[in-house]
Amino acid sequence: MTKENILVVDDEEDILELVQFNLLREGYQVSCAATGEAALDLARSKTPGLIVLDLMLPGMDGLEVARHLKDDPDTKNVPLVMLTAKGEEADIVTGLELGADDYVTKPFSPRVLLARVKAVLRRKTKEPPKGSTAFQVRELEIHPRRHEVLVQGKPVPLTLSEFRILDYLARRPGLVFTRFQIVDAVRGEDYPVTDRSVDVHIVGLRKKLGLAGKYIETVRGVGYRFKE
Repeated sequence: MTKENILVVDDEEDILELVQFNLLREGYQVSCAATGEAALDLARSKTPGLIVLDLMLPGMDGLEVARHLKDDPDTKNVPLVMLTAKGEEADIVTGLELGADDYVTKPFSPRVLLARVKAVLRRKTKEPPKGSTAFQVRELEIHPRRHEVLVQGKPVPLTLSEFRILDYLARRPGLVFTRFQIVDAVRGEDYPVTDRSVDVHIVGLRKKLGLAGKYIETVRGVGYRFKE
């Protein structure tokens, strides 16, 4: 079976060739672009299954490309894996807030990048539908309609805030979310959650979940994720 078409965007020719070579070897179809403008043209002419996007591009940078992609109904659901310079936490956070799915810092191992690409594509096909669907992940059972969480069959009393945060993270294992993303995703009418209070809710969640609390991981300088 033919694998997904992946669009690789980077202005460094050697990196483009390296990433393209490794993706082709894994059976993916690959398109390449060296500028943000070219990337948008390619993405709109043939919607890719995933985009590997360098943030440091000449002219239109990667963050602006991501904004355009997420604002376009035809490309807003295309997964994004960002390539960033080591230590650029602010850009990583901004990219994730724009809707990127993961990131890899330069210099990077092609094996690590391939693993991230595969993981994002795997989550794309397996992510549970949004809404009130009950589901199980590891030893946790989450029942939105009953506002109930079970750990190894035993109920765990959670506040509304804690429950919504856990439900949001657990439905998307492996994905990193900033505090602002978590607030935007779980805040409802009369729902007092701020980016700072997310940390407090996470502490409470971990404590109440016991050993299962270890699945909620802190990604330093970025936010939180549910361990894949």
